[in-house]
Order: sequence, then structure tokens, then C-alpha cells
Amino acid sequence: MKATKLIIILIILIMLPAQAADKASSLSSLSKIKPKSELQKDTATVNRLIKDATKYLSSKKGSMDMVKTYIDSAVLICEEKNIEFPARLHLLLAEYHFSTGDLRSSSEEATLALKKSADEKNNELLARIYLFFGKYYSRTRSYKESLEYLGNAIALAKKEKIRGVIPTGYYGQALVYISIGDLKARRESFRMMIEAGFAEGDSSFVSRGYHLLGTTFCGDTITSDWRNFRKADSLLKKGIAISLIRKDTFFLANSMANIGWNYYLEKMYDSSIFSYEKSLKYSIQGRLFSISANSLGNLGLIYSDLNQHEKAIKYFQKGIQQANKENDIYDLWWIYKDMSNMYLRSKDTSNAYKSYVLFKKYSDIYISKGNLEGLSDAKLKYEVETHNKEVELLSLRLKNNRILNYGLAGLIILATAIGFLIYRGSRLKNKRRISEMNRKISEITQANLRQQMNPHFIFNTLNSIQYYMYQHDKLATNNYLTKFSSLMRKVLDNSQHTSVPISDELNALNLYLELESIRFKDKFEYKINIDEEIDPLMHKVPTMLIQPYVENSICHGLIPLEGKGHVNIDLKLKDDYILCTIEDNGIGREAARKRDRKREGNHNSLGTRITASRLDLVNELYGTSLHIIYTDLKNEEGVPSGTRVEIHIPLIL
Repeated sequence: MKATKLIIILIILIMLPAQAADKASSLSSLSKIKPKSELQKDTATVNRLIKDATKYLSSKKGSMDMVKTYIDSAVLICEEKNIEFPARLHLLLAEYHFSTGDLRSSSEEATLALKKSADEKNNELLARIYLFFGKYYSRTRSYKESLEYLGNAIALAKKEKIRGVIPTGYYGQALVYISIGDLKARRESFRMMIEAGFAEGDSSFVSRGYHLLGTTFCGDTITSDWRNFRKADSLLKKGIAISLIRKDTFFLANSMANIGWNYYLEKMYDSSIFSYEKSLKYSIQGRLFSISANSLGNLGLIYSDLNQHEKAIKYFQKGIQQANKENDIYDLWWIYKDMSNMYLRSKDTSNAYKSYVLFKKYSDIYISKGNLEGLSDAKLKYEVETHNKEVELLSLRLKNNRILNYGLAGLIILATAIGFLIYRGSRLKNKRRISEMNRKISEITQANLRQQMNPHFIFNTLNSIQYYMYQHDKLATNNYLTKFSSLMRKVLDNSQHTSVPISDELNALNLYLELESIRFKDKFEYKINIDEEIDPLMHKVPTMLIQPYVENSICHGLIPLEGKGHVNIDLKLKDDYILCTIEDNGIGREAARKRDRKREGNHNSLGTRITASRLDLVNELYGTSLHIIYTDLKNEEGVPSGTRVEIHIPLIL
């Protein structure tokens, strides 16, 4: 067998250089092919090598050296042509390392395959990688993880309708349940495996499922709790019927042998012998040495029970011959044990002793092998757990480093934010202090301007009183003085505040208009209108703001007018200001300016100049845009017919 394998390897090694030479010559003749075509060709070659290696690995034809040759060729092409390893190649490497016992490399390659298949969204490959991890964790005795991955593979295959994965997944789960001793779950997994095989039309899974499920009901002895003769017989015969159609000698031989054992436990020796002889027919034909050794040994056991020792020895010896062909230690030790027991019953102590010595020999080898496998599994599990802990520790360190980095970054950001807030708070504090100082300066300046304006108003009023005194009109003088004193009291009260309610401002304005009306002997009429939406007590205006413009309207517009004049003061509430309109029917601003130039040269009203300065201070103080709009009114012929002054007063509450 080994010589045959060596010859095959040599043939492949001889053929590979020749193939390489052929490829080299073909490449030289196709040097003008575009790089994209070359890449597609190389990728196709890699995929073909992966496919061939997978076939060898799954069918177990040829040696692992053949598989390795295909893998090395695929890897070499990827490295030389700078092609990224496909996920299928990583999975193939994982399967290869798993078969050779290098489980760490197997795990690493499978992890790379899992990541790449997830990135590529290759669900079929992803499901098969899940199957591999299920097998891997079952091998390393991490049964919980194994069942999780197998469950994920089954769920994904059901969702994406991927063939072959579902029955394989249930088979893998059954193997896990065998390891943990859960008979009920094992049987259920085999049932699901049979159903999945029927659903996909895959008779190989169906026949295997019936064989494995039927075997679970055979039992080791007639008194086994989990033995059920009828179920075992029915299920195994169903499997045989399908295997006959498939011409599957392995399951035919195996199922017939298990039926033979099922009959033997019921002491139905003729049926048992018939079944074992049928099994021998298929196992010898298929060179299935372990199955034929088992069947021959059990035939020897049957004839031993029937006290036909010569036949029993004949079958025992044939069973030993078949077992030696495959070094089947298990069948050797139990056959020699049964031979020793038979010789003891027949009082042949010499042969009983010889058989017992051989039984002990193979028993010790079997136990030692089991112990070595147990130690190997324990070592393997320890290495896997150590590797996983190393990975977890590395991940934890990386996580801690990230947390530390995030913490430092957060601390820096927090410190920067606190520093910025302190700086901003300091600036705002300084800004508020400067703003408060400016407000106080504005209030003081405004108070000074009011003090300048009040003497001006008083001076004009005293002129009127002086006029009445010269006229010796005591009643008019007394009436005027009474109204004047009331006006002075209002002015003095209002002068204490930057702004006053509209009601106070209009009361003072009304007293002023009465005094001017008396002074000029009813030369004009006046009217004050207030919008209903204005609350005279709630809304405020800057002190003595309206009066100077009313004074200008009377003195410069109405007094020079021939005939009777009138002045109207309207207050209306807008969105964010009060519109105060002062309108007269006087001579107009242009005629008033000409008249003033003739009379007083460059004289300019002190009251309006002071008021203009006050407007600038009010805007600065309240952050408003209070302004004045002058409109020269004209009649239909274009002759000046008065002046309109619009004052936009900010809302002050």
C-alpha cells in the first residue's frame, strides 16, 4: 500500500515540472494578453486546485501528500501573482491542518476563512465554515461551542436553502451528544438527519441515518435499558433497503452485522447467522476488514454458544486474520477473550491460557491506546484553552489600552473644555462689567442731557409767563402759573428715571400743549391718539423724548402759519417698537429754515440737538435701532402743507 502511494507521488512530481514547462511556453506565446485576463486565468487555476484538493480530502483517496501538493500549488500561485488568498483556500488549509492534527493552525486558518466569507457575503461558504468549527470544537471537547456553530450552520442553510449542510449539521450534533452521553438528543438528531436527507433527496444521509438510529436501539446486552429489538430491526432494514439501491457496500455490511447482533441478543441464532453471513458477503467484497472481522468473530461466538467448538474456532481464527489486516486492536482483544472463555468451558486450559495471554496483550494495547488518546485529547484541550486564553488576554489588553486611550483623550477634551469655559466665563464677566460701566455712563450722560433740556424748556415757558405779566392779565398769568407748576412737578419726577410709563410722558406732554395753546392764544389745535393695543401703564418710553419734536412743530411750523394750525400725535404698537407720529399743517421745514436764517442766522434748536444725542445714547443703552423719519407734506399743487415726524421708539417694559 505504502509502495503504491510512493509511486503515485513520484508520478505527480515528474508531471508537475512538465506541466510547468508547458505553461511557461504557453505563457510566452501569449505575452500580449491583458493583465485582467491573466488574473482571471490564475484565479481559475487556484479555484481548480482548491476543488481537486477538497475532493481528495473528503473522499480520502490518495494520501495527504497529494492534498498538500495541490494546496502548495494554489498558495504558490497566489503569492507569485499577488492574489489575495480566497476564503475557500483558508478553509481548505484549516481542513488539512485539522486532518494532520495541527489544531492551532487549523483554528487560525478557519478564523481567516470566516472573516473573509462574511466580508464577501458568501453564505454557502459561511455555512460550511460553521460546520468546520462545529467539528473543531467537538474535537477539542468544547461541546457547547460545537453545538452553537452547528446550529448556526443549520439555521443559515435553511434560510438560504443550501444543500448538504443541514443533514451534515444534524450528524455533527449527534456525534456531540454521543460524547456527552445524551441518548435522547442523539436519537433526535439522527431523526432530523433522516428528514433532511429526504427533503434534499440525498439517499446517502437517509441510509446512514437509519443505520445510526437503528444501532442506538440494539443495545450492548439483552438487559440494556435503551434496547428495543423491533425498532432496531425496522430501522436497520429500512437503511439496508436504501443501501441496496445505492449499492453502498459499507452500510449494507454494517447494517447486516448490527441486525445479526440484534438477533443474537434475542437468541435467534439462525437469523443471526444468516445476517452475519450476508454482512460477510458485502464486507469481504468491499475489503472492509474491520466489519468482516467483527462478523466472523460474532459467528464464532454464536457457534461457541451452540457448543460447536470446531466451527467456533474456525470463525474466530478467520476473524483474527481479518483484524490483523487492518491492525484492528479492538476486535482482536474481544475475539481472544471469547476464545479463552470457550476453551475454559471445554476444560482446554492450555489453549485458554494462550488465548488469555493474547487477550491481555491486545487489551493492554487497547487501554494504553485509549489512555494515550485521552492524554492527547487532554493535552490538545489544554493547548486550545491556553491559546483561547492568550487571545482573550490580548483582546482584553487591547480593550484596556483603547479604554485608557479614550480616557486620556476624554480627560484632555474635558480639561480643554473646562479651560475654555473658564476663559469664556472670564471674558463674559469682563464684558458684563464693561457693559455695566457703559450703561452707567450712558445713564449719567442722559441725565446730564435732560438737565440741559429742562432749563431750555423752562426758559421758553418763563418767556410766556413774562408775556402775560407785561399784558397785566392776572387771571391768565395765574392760570398759566398753575399749569406750569404742575408741568414742572411732572418734569422733575420724570427726570429721575431713564424711562417712564407712556401715561406719565403723555400727561406731561398734554400740560405742555395746554400751556403753548394759552401762550399763543389758541393759534392751533392739538390731538393725542393712543392705539388700543398699547398699555399706557406697562409700556415705557425714554423721558421727554416726544416733547422737543412737538415743540418744533408748534414754534417753527404752526406759529408762522397764516390761519389756524393743528398738530396730531398718534401712538401705534408695532411688532417690536412703538410708532409715534407727529403731524402738523405748518409752513414746512424748508420755509421754517429760511425764516430762521433771516431772524437768527445759524441758530439751531437746542432741544432737537439734545434729543438727537439722547437717541444715540438710548440705542447704545438698550441695544436698539431707534430712529427718526421726517416727511415734508405737500398738497395737490405741490405746495408745502406741513411736516410729519415718525419716531420709532423701542419697547421698554
